[in-house]
Amino acid sequence: MPIARTLLAAAFVTQASVLATTVYLHRVLAHRSLTVRPAVALVFRSVLWVTTGIAPRAWVAVHRKHHAFSDTPQDPHSPVVLGFWAVQVGNVKLYRDTIRDGVTVTKYSRDLPPDRLDRALFDHAFGGLAIGIAFLIVVLGPLAGLLAAGIHTVVYLAVNSAVNAVGHTYGRRPYDNLATNNQWLAWISGGEGLHNNHHAAPTSARFALARGETDPGWWLIRLLLTTKQAEVRHEELKLKQPA
Repeated sequence: MPIARTLLAAAFVTQASVLATTVYLHRVLAHRSLTVRPAVALVFRSVLWVTTGIAPRAWVAVHRKHHAFSDTPQDPHSPVVLGFWAVQVGNVKLYRDTIRDGVTVTKYSRDLPPDRLDRALFDHAFGGLAIGIAFLIVVLGPLAGLLAAGIHTVVYLAVNSAVNAVGHTYGRRPYDNLATNNQWLAWISGGEGLHNNHHAAPTSARFALARGETDPGWWLIRLLLTTKQAEVRHEELKLKQPA
C-alpha cells in the first residue's frame, strides 16, 4: 500500500471538505456574505455530501445559534461555558444534540427548506458517505481507501472542533469579542482560525482583516468572483465590534 498516495488522497479530500465548509456552509449559507451560481452550489453540496454527510441547514442552524448566544449557556459549543476539552473532543456530540432538540433547525434555518435534491440525495448522510468511501476504495484499493477515509474523518472533525475550542480560548483578540485569531489554525481550516475577525464582522466574505493575516478560503472566493461564478454581498467592511 503506497502510504504517500494514501496520505495525499486523504489530504485532498479533507481540503475539499474544509473549503466547501468555510465557503459554502459558512459564508454563503449561514451569513449570506456572498452568493454563488446554482451549478457551483450543486458542486459544493455534492462535495459535502460525499465527504462529510452534513445536512447544510443543520450546520447553518447550529452556527447561527452560536452567533446568537456566543459564549453564553445557550451557545451550542462554547469552551468558555463547557471547557476546552468538552468542545475539542465532544464537538460532534454537541452538534448532534443541538440539531436533535426539535427547535434549533426549525428556528434558525427556516430560510433553507429542503428541496427535491435534499429529499432524494443530500438528506441521506450514509448514502453520500458510502459513495465517497467507495470511490476511494476503487481509486486506491480497499485497505488504502479505508485508511484515507479514516484519516480524513479524524482530521476534518478535529479541525472543525478546534475552530470552536481553540478559536474561543487561545490566540489574539484584536476586536472586542471572546473569539480568537490563530493564523496557524486559519491555514488548515480555510481561514476559520481568524475567528475573532469573523465575530467582529460576521457578514464579511473575507476573514483576513489586517496585514499579515491570510484567509485561504478567500482565495477560492476570489477565483469564483474572477470567473463570475459568485457575487460578494458588500465590498465595504461592516464591523459589529470596534477594534
